[in-house]
Amino acid sequence: MPDAPAHTDAPQPDAARPTGGALGRVREWFGVDVDWERVPAGRDAYRRDLLLGGAFMVFAAISVELGRSMGLFEETGADEPLWLIYLLGVVSMVPLAWRRRFPLVSLVLVYALWLGIGLTVPAVTVLMPMQIMYFVALFTAVAWARDRRAMLVVVGACVVAMFTWLIWMFAVQQGAEVIIESYPTPADWPGSVEPYLANAVYQLVMNVAFFGGAVVAGQMQWHAARRREQLAAQAVTIEKQAAALTDQAVVAERVRIARELHDVVAHHVSVIGIQAAAARRVLGRDPARAEEALVTIERESREGVTQMRNLVGTLRAVPDGHPQDASRAPEPGLADLPALVGAEHDGLDATFRQVEEPQGVVAVVPEPMGLSLYRTAQEAMANVRKHSTARSATVTLRVIRAADPTDERFAHGYAEVEVLDDGRARRGTSGSGLGLLGIRERAATHQGVVEIGPRATGGFRVRVRLPLPAPDPAEAAVAAPVAAQVPASSTEVA
Repeated sequence: MPDAPAHTDAPQPDAARPTGGALGRVREWFGVDVDWERVPAGRDAYRRDLLLGGAFMVFAAISVELGRSMGLFEETGADEPLWLIYLLGVVSMVPLAWRRRFPLVSLVLVYALWLGIGLTVPAVTVLMPMQIMYFVALFTAVAWARDRRAMLVVVGACVVAMFTWLIWMFAVQQGAEVIIESYPTPADWPGSVEPYLANAVYQLVMNVAFFGGAVVAGQMQWHAARRREQLAAQAVTIEKQAAALTDQAVVAERVRIARELHDVVAHHVSVIGIQAAAARRVLGRDPARAEEALVTIERESREGVTQMRNLVGTLRAVPDGHPQDASRAPEPGLADLPALVGAEHDGLDATFRQVEEPQGVVAVVPEPMGLSLYRTAQEAMANVRKHSTARSATVTLRVIRAADPTDERFAHGYAEVEVLDDGRARRGTSGSGLGLLGIRERAATHQGVVEIGPRATGGFRVRVRLPLPAPDPAEAAVAAPVAAQVPASSTEVA
C-alpha cells in the first residue's frame, strides 16, 4: 500500500553497516543500524485498516458457522458454548484494525489471543481467517515497525513462543499419542517413514515456511519503502540541482549580455561624447572642424546601431529548420583590430603592432577567443579616451605557438592583447568599473590571465593572455615547414 508523504530526513544509501559475521549480516538485513525510520502510514491507510478489520470480523463469523456445519468443533471435543466460539473468532480479528498504526502491539495481541484460544478452544485457531491474521500481523510488524531493535525482540519472542506452543501441542497433547496409537508397529505404517517423524517434519517445514515467509515478505517490503524514499529524495535533489543550474545559466547569460552591451555601446558612445564636446567648442570659430566632429558622430552612431543589431540578432532564438539571418554582419575579431586602432581617436596617437610566431599562426585563434581579445582592446581604448590624459597608446597583438615554460596553462602557446598608454588618470572622470570587470570575466571564460594597472615608467597597462588550444594534426603538418622558413613576423600600423 502507498506510503504517506515523507516527513523525515531522506535515507542515506551509505548508512553505517555493521560487520561481524552472520550476526552482523542479520542486523544489516533487518536495518537495525540503519539511520532511517519508515514514515508512519497516513490516515487513508488507517481507514483502510479499519475496513479490513471489520471485513475479517465478518469473515471470521462466517468461518465459525461453516466449521460448525462441518462438525469441526464436535471432532475436537469442544464443549464451550457456541456464543463463546463466535465471540473468540470475531474478537481475534480486532487487532487488524490498527495493524499499521501500532504494528508491534498488534502482533503481541494477535499471538496472545492465539495462545489463549489455543489452550481453550484449539479448533478456532485453525480457521482460515485466523491463519491469515497470523501471517498479516507478523508481516505488518516486520514491514512497518520503526524501531528495528524492538521489532527483532518482539518478533523473535512471538516466533519462539509460537514454536514452543506448537511443539508442546504436538508432543504433550493428543497429537503424538494419537499417531503412535494408530500405528503401533512398522507393519502398520502407511509409508516408508515413521508416521510420528513424518508428521513432525511436515509440521516443522510448514510452520517455518509460514513464519519465515511472513518475516521475509515484511522485510522486503521495508527495504522497498526505503528504496522508494531514497529515489524520491534523489529526484528532489536532482530537480533542485537542475533548477540551480538553470538559474546559474540565466545569470551567466545575463552577465554575458550585459558585458556585450557594455563593450559595444561604451566604445561608440565615448567617441560620440568626445566628438560632440569638440564640435560644441569649435562650432563658432572653426566650422570645418565642427563638421568633421559631426561626421565622426554620425559614423560612430551608425556603427553602434549596427553592432547593437548584430548583438540582438545573436541573442534571438532561430526556430529549427530556419536559416540564420545572412544580412547580419559577423562578430568582430582579430582581423578587425587594425581598423579599431586606426579609427579617429580625437588627437590620440594610436599604434597597432602584431607579433606572431610562427607566421600565420593568428589564423588558428578560435573565433570566441578572437572576439574576447577584440573586446578587450576596444574597452581599453575607450577607457584611454575617457579617463586618461594620454597622448599616445599602443595596442599589441601577440600570438605565440611556443610553450611558455613558466606557466603550464600556456603549454600550447598563447594569444595576447596589450594596450599601453603614456597618460595619467584624468580628474573629474569616474567609471562604473563594469568594463574592467567584463575584461576579467572574458579572460576567466578562456582560463586566461589579466594584468591591469599603472606602469612603473608611467602610463597604464591592460594585458590579457589566453591559452591557445592544442594544435590539430593538419595545423601541425602545415605549421612545421612554415615555422622552419619564417620563424616569426611583426607588423606595425600607426
